[in-house]
Amino acid sequence: MPMILYTFFDTYDLSGKTVALFCTSGGSGLSGTVNEVKSLEPNATVTEGLHIGSGSSSDPDGAVSEWLSDIGLAK
Repeated sequence: MPMILYTFFDTYDLSGKTVALFCTSGGSGLSGTVNEVKSLEPNATVTEGLHIGSGSSSDPDGAVSEWLSDIGLAK
């Protein structure tokens, strides 16, 4: 996880909030980021994350829509 995100989580209290992590990359994806954020924000709800890599790049809108539906955040 980039160091700037550690600063963000140190600065803001996300207790009672829902955190939905996503990234785009051609490499490792989220790795252990979801679990790390869960430990940094124990009073927040941290959803399953989304990694959009080269396999999803042809339909990123569809990938995001499906993910939001899967985690219960789609309208």
